[in-house]
Amino acid sequence: LQKDPSSRVDAPKLGRPLPHSLTESEVVALLDAPLVDDPEGFRDRVMLELLYATGLRVSELVKLQLGQISMNQGLVRIVGKGDKERLVPLGEEALDWLQRFLAGGRQALLGGQISGEVFPTRRGAGMTRQAFWYRIKKHALTAGIVKPLSPHTLRHAFATHLLDHGADLRVVQMLLGHTDLSTTQIYTHVARERLRNLHAKHHPRG
Repeated sequence: LQKDPSSRVDAPKLGRPLPHSLTESEVVALLDAPLVDDPEGFRDRVMLELLYATGLRVSELVKLQLGQISMNQGLVRIVGKGDKERLVPLGEEALDWLQRFLAGGRQALLGGQISGEVFPTRRGAGMTRQAFWYRIKKHALTAGIVKPLSPHTLRHAFATHLLDHGADLRVVQMLLGHTDLSTTQIYTHVARERLRNLHAKHHPRG
């Protein structure tokens, strides 16, 4: 042959890697890891609760201001990528933790300082994304979680668990603040992969 026939065949496109997620029991272990009798541990617990309840990006969480939260409506207003605004429900559990933190733990951290940050440091400033990522890894270690994690781990768990429990893909897209539905669709592959693994593990002919 003078010409390689395979030269006319397009190379297969490499799919996006599936995001690492946590099981529901692993999420519970992670949420339970911070010591809530310590002001910083209390703050971390509430931050983790909000991440899992809302699917916020860590960068959105650490910049959260008091004026973005409506306690009466149980909503948080987020300005995400491209300055696009979205309203995300907090859920009863996260709202309860947040109310308790704002009523006491936050002031213990501030020590009389004034700050508009929902989750301040002891200096009254907002926490950096890198500092919170360090604390997530610390709490994951306490929880005995050894799988690879990223700052978006709870955001991935939020999306995957919603789909596992029957949520509509477009609703998940809106909550995550994705412009393109295809970005959200990767979580359907995670859910399918989990179903395949469960089938292989529990079915007699799996």
